[in-house]
Amino acid sequence: MQRRPPPARRWGKTRTALGAAATAAATVPAELLLRAITLRNRPYLPIWFHRGLSRSLGVRIITHGEPPRRGKVLYIANHLSWTDIPVLGARIHASFVAKSEVAGWGPVGWLASFAHTVYVARDRRSTAAIQKNEIADRLNAGGSIILFPEGTNSDGTGVLPFKSALFSVVGDVPGLIIQPITLAYTRVNGLPVTRRQLPDLAWVGDTELAPHAITFAGLGRVTAEILFHDPIDPAEHTDRKALARHCHSLIAAGYRRLMRGG
Repeated sequence: MQRRPPPARRWGKTRTALGAAATAAATVPAELLLRAITLRNRPYLPIWFHRGLSRSLGVRIITHGEPPRRGKVLYIANHLSWTDIPVLGARIHASFVAKSEVAGWGPVGWLASFAHTVYVARDRRSTAAIQKNEIADRLNAGGSIILFPEGTNSDGTGVLPFKSALFSVVGDVPGLIIQPITLAYTRVNGLPVTRRQLPDLAWVGDTELAPHAITFAGLGRVTAEILFHDPIDPAEHTDRKALARHCHSLIAAGYRRLMRGG
């Protein structure tokens, strides 16, 4: 006989489903109306959608420091899970860079496109120049971009090496600010995250999205922490590899500190 999940877990899943539906119903029509009124195909309300979705998932977000108030900003972040999108999106006005497969993930892909995500085919070198130009154009137009230079999700035990090729856009955007940020899921129901809980928080390997999302929604209250490091002037580094190593060092050290409760 199969056991039913505890009431708290069942409520968590129900809360997430109802909250996500209500958030989408409130923000998507308003976003479409704003675009129709202004005649500009740009995102206006994704940050409110991300905030509503984060609350629906039971995620409490704590920030350390603040993002730049203005300017062309390329945010460099570590990557743990699909939940990174609503968590970072709830605190940062910026578009994401995602692998091209995300566009085909049903409602998730539609919402990503709706928020002006920049898609990259990471296994196709022939399109790299086009993709770099698209990111550069977005930044030069005054937008901000969030980039995950690990190129995939880590398992939560640390930060994977950064792919320096993803920093190639830096030379094409005068006055660009590099903003490293560390993201960590540090507590579940008020208690420090254990190694055994990491697979329920980090989304890695061939794990399907829907089952992982259901498991996450049943965890309870999850604390996510965002650490904004000091902004970086790209001109202070000799090349993109040096810049990538410096960002990785900052973010990895920040991750260890947050996971240790520092």
